[in-house]
Amino acid sequence: METLVLNAAYQPVNRVSWQEAFRMVFTGRAEIVETYTDRVIRSAREVFPVPSIVRFVRKVTYVFRGGVKFNRKNLYLRDKGRCQYCGDRVPSNAFDFEHVIPKAQGGRTRWENIVVACIPCNQRKGNRTPSQAGMRLRSKPMRPRFLPGAGSASLIWSEGMPRTWRDYLHSVRYWHVALED
Repeated sequence: METLVLNAAYQPVNRVSWQEAFRMVFTGRAEIVETYTDRVIRSAREVFPVPSIVRFVRKVTYVFRGGVKFNRKNLYLRDKGRCQYCGDRVPSNAFDFEHVIPKAQGGRTRWENIVVACIPCNQRKGNRTPSQAGMRLRSKPMRPRFLPGAGSASLIWSEGMPRTWRDYLHSVRYWHVALED
């Protein structure tokens, strides 16, 4: 069971476990906006409603301090779903996590050394650098400071999410409906 976290201006910023939301409320960092009507937490002497939505009481600037998280989804977003060697669009479930400088040659697994590659290009490059393989990168891999879409998929309201979240999240239908003239 998760809790939606809003910033001080009532904008969604994250989803956390109900336990983490409870800690934020009890430490004074957040206040409860909505609760689950059918869920409670019992202590030896008290009964507490489980928070469905909490809101930070002050402006929070440290939430994104760590930068964009390094994972496959965010790497795919950074490279716009295109092979960084041939430029072809690669399905998100069929791309390779390509080391520009191979691990065998001292390359590390980090933003600055990983790109999206299609399977044919990855196999062609093999265990060589792009220059050794006679290939050229379309863009230099860098650590992104911000990625549009990173994490936002979990902040779009869809069936199965608590109805109380609906007022704070955009509907999936809003983003996927065909636009007409």
